[in-house]
Amino acid sequence: MEKYVILGGAKLEGEVEISGAKNSAVALIVAALLVEDVCIIENVPAVSDTYVLIDIINQLGGKAEFVDKGVLRIDGSSLNCCEAPYEMVSKIRASSYLMGALLGRFKQARVAMPGGCDFGVRPIDLHLKGFAALGAECNVEYGLVDIKAEALRGAGIYMDQVSVGATINIMLASAMAEGQTVIENAAKEPHIVDVANFLNSMGANIKGAGTDVIKIKGVEKLHGGMYTVIPDQIEAGTFMIAAAATQGDVLIKNIIPKHLDSISAKLEEMGVEIEEYDDSIRVRGTSELRKANVKTMPHPGFPTDLQPQMLTLLTAAKGTSIVTENVWDNRFKYVEELRRMGATVSVDGRTAVVEGGGRLSGSPVSSTDLRAGAALVIAGLMADGVTEIYNLKYIDRGYESFEQKLRALGAQITRRKDGEKSYAVTIA
Repeated sequence: MEKYVILGGAKLEGEVEISGAKNSAVALIVAALLVEDVCIIENVPAVSDTYVLIDIINQLGGKAEFVDKGVLRIDGSSLNCCEAPYEMVSKIRASSYLMGALLGRFKQARVAMPGGCDFGVRPIDLHLKGFAALGAECNVEYGLVDIKAEALRGAGIYMDQVSVGATINIMLASAMAEGQTVIENAAKEPHIVDVANFLNSMGANIKGAGTDVIKIKGVEKLHGGMYTVIPDQIEAGTFMIAAAATQGDVLIKNIIPKHLDSISAKLEEMGVEIEEYDDSIRVRGTSELRKANVKTMPHPGFPTDLQPQMLTLLTAAKGTSIVTENVWDNRFKYVEELRRMGATVSVDGRTAVVEGGGRLSGSPVSSTDLRAGAALVIAGLMADGVTEIYNLKYIDRGYESFEQKLRALGAQITRRKDGEKSYAVTIA
């Protein structure tokens, strides 16, 4: 088992380049299966979720491989299987997109219930409701989702609640359906727009992505092509918070500043200095962080995927802050790990109360999910002494070269096998 070993106290300073968006890339990789042709996707992050999807595509009869750094080639012409069993899809939530892509191309799909991080119930009822509206018959038995349709026909679909996954799945399934599909109360996240732009570049006719009404006119066929993944909003936000947490001064490059408005606004409210440029943002921390209340919301609200990192930062802010989680019902599991480090945080349902202003102390802790793992890294950077972080498999799911990027900014962090001595953490 591997672990991070972090010696806290170093200020992060310098420049960091943000990778392609993990949440976008995993959807685009699956969307490429709609095409009986070759798709080249650039700026794909080399994270474990990406490699899991590559393995799934290859096992389904397609061909997917990195041909250069960040450049993924997908050839779906030889795809010959519509079933993705449990052992293939249990590792990541994004495997759910196989339902929409296989249904859209073959009019059938048999996919095991998807896996991923465990921070709350993630039903697929909205996905199935959308497929049924398009004319598919959906059955769930023994952990397998079986979907079939003689033909897919456009329909009006109202989402009972905003769902990124269901919005993307309906887009995939309806791209080549007969007639027009209208998704109301659609998700508006940046990667929804990225998926729509990717599909349009292959010949789809999708309008309204980024608003709460998306209109898809079905086309007979899609073609291959080349596309570049947008920068990772969550990775950028993580580094912004890390810079603030260490009272650092970091220029975060290769970003879309508009995607970070909610994070920038909250950090400025806390006293952090933010300077925006065309495709970069500079964050200067302060020793006098102010308390703040944070409520996660669907885009353009504060992202749930940055809630653990922000709560960790609030442990250093003077006064009492309140964090409300409005997206997932069990996303505070990591708080117990922060308490091991000396944080004073109480949780009641979807609300956490943070008594800030104290110092964290290094401790052995364990990642409970992807973003919680990033939060614990930030906590280790803030803490006095040495912090050991276990369960790195979660962090590896969504952050490319995380420790290397942090070291380049001056962090004292290394990856070690369990059993190696953890003192004298001097990084060459």
